[in-house]
Amino acid sequence: MYDSTSLPASIDTDDADSIFRRVALRFMPLLFVGYVVAYLDRVNVGFAKLQMLNSLHLSEAVYGLGAGLFFVGYFFFEVPSNLLLHRIGARRWIARIMITWAVLSMATAWVSTPLQFYTVRFLLGVAEAGFFPGMVLYLTYWFPSHRRGKMVALLMAGNPVSGLVGGPASGWIMHSMSGVGGLDGWQWLFIIEALPSIVLGIVILKHLDDRVADAAWLSEREKRVILDEIAADTATQTHGSVRAVFTSGRVYLMCLILFGIVMGSYAIGFWQPTILRSTGIEDAFIIGLLTMIPYSVALVAMIVAGKHADRTRERRWHVALPALVAGSGFVLCALSGASSALSVAGLTLATAGVITALPMFWALPTAFLSGTGAAAGIALINCTGNLAGFISPAVIGWLKTVTHSLSSGLFVVAASLALSALLILLFVPAKLVNK
Repeated sequence: MYDSTSLPASIDTDDADSIFRRVALRFMPLLFVGYVVAYLDRVNVGFAKLQMLNSLHLSEAVYGLGAGLFFVGYFFFEVPSNLLLHRIGARRWIARIMITWAVLSMATAWVSTPLQFYTVRFLLGVAEAGFFPGMVLYLTYWFPSHRRGKMVALLMAGNPVSGLVGGPASGWIMHSMSGVGGLDGWQWLFIIEALPSIVLGIVILKHLDDRVADAAWLSEREKRVILDEIAADTATQTHGSVRAVFTSGRVYLMCLILFGIVMGSYAIGFWQPTILRSTGIEDAFIIGLLTMIPYSVALVAMIVAGKHADRTRERRWHVALPALVAGSGFVLCALSGASSALSVAGLTLATAGVITALPMFWALPTAFLSGTGAAAGIALINCTGNLAGFISPAVIGWLKTVTHSLSSGLFVVAASLALSALLILLFVPAKLVNK
């Protein structure tokens, strides 16, 4: 095992920057593509819905519940999955997650009843549990806090890129593959979009290093620099046990904040195609092309905000302000009626705000958690916050069935985002997270 005390640490800031840049170039492209395909496999049901509901005679409420059941499985298995990643190692565990979720995502193509739809969505959540918080935890092994914000932002740029690529691709698959091999377009959507996850899982198994000490491509001096920066950073953090994490009010505050932001994230992920169709656009491929507009703006906003947050070392407003922008976007969508232009404008504000707020949020809990406490804390925050992934589509689907309109559900989402911003500004001390 590598001994961090065995070498002198004599290095300037430029050399340290060069070492961490090399680490980023080694891992971030792989993790980025992983997040792209993960998000795509999670929310492509939003596009499949455009054909799937008529094909299987499902209601909007059934769709909303099924879409959200993913997060029930995700909730119950998130913490144990992240603890296993910490013990077994990122390489094997992340590869396992990707391959099993791909198989289950592909299986969605053959559901034919509400119960089958509910079951496969729940199992998909079980399979994917641990993936994103595991990657956030993995970054804590390689980057100190002041470098990690940009890395998380780059990782989560996979969200808008997934929308940029996945929207047109999903629309094209559904439009072009319908009837091929006796399958509907929505069935081919699940089959084709699951394949990259299997390939990537195998690549990760061969390429990822679990820890700094395992990296044969780094010199002993470079390992020392990385470990020394991380050690200096974690000296100011809470080295809590798993029990301490589960009794920490600060951790549960993070859960509530993330809950409101995720309400917005999955209102977009599961309902954006439906919002656009409600303005009179019927062609799935055109809907897919229009979704590129919000995601293009969101990608730029996320990267700019991540760099600005790391440069200024300010964290709270970089989460709260985007959350408020997203809330205003959902209000505009709710009031836009049949106007495609206003709906796209509202979706652009909502998507840019939510997608910017999410990576900025993760700089808050990782600023005060480390070690085993971080593994449990990140997983608890992520899985509890992501229960909004169940509540958001289920509530919107139920309200749409009852009121025959998306507006009421979108107002609920806007209020949730505003509450998250308020909680950050009132109860998260700047001195705790601004570093």
